[in-house]
Amino acid sequence: MGRRKRRMRSERGGAIVEFHLLGLLLLVPLVYVLIAVLDVQRSSYGVTQAVREAGRMYVITGDESAARTAAAVALRDQGVEPGSVTLAFTCSTRPCLQPGSEITVTARTEVAMPLVPDVIAGTVNAHIPITAAHTAVVDRYRELP
Repeated sequence: MGRRKRRMRSERGGAIVEFHLLGLLLLVPLVYVLIAVLDVQRSSYGVTQAVREAGRMYVITGDESAARTAAAVALRDQGVEPGSVTLAFTCSTRPCLQPGSEITVTARTEVAMPLVPDVIAGTVNAHIPITAAHTAVVDRYRELP
């Protein structure tokens, strides 16, 4: 009987240690995945909003630099660096701003995985590509320039 009591007393408090150890081992990767997913979502939303605003601005003004400025504002609103995003404008007809024509704005960027050191990032692809496209239609009743 004394031996059994001694064995039970030696394991007292072991569950709390195991709980904390397993909690840390499971919680740290979960938090990392959550941070990565939220970072990709933020960038995806920013790029989508940027192409929409750039398309609308290009259709209204006909000025590509104004459209790029609108895209940069939308990207900064979401915390995305505008210099990391490439924008491309394509027109369905020539000249570009004919009434009824379509202007498609495409944006591409890559989101770096958080907390990945540069040494590892150089050997593995630690970037997630994001692409967004938006087609804006020039108003049929627009006055020709």
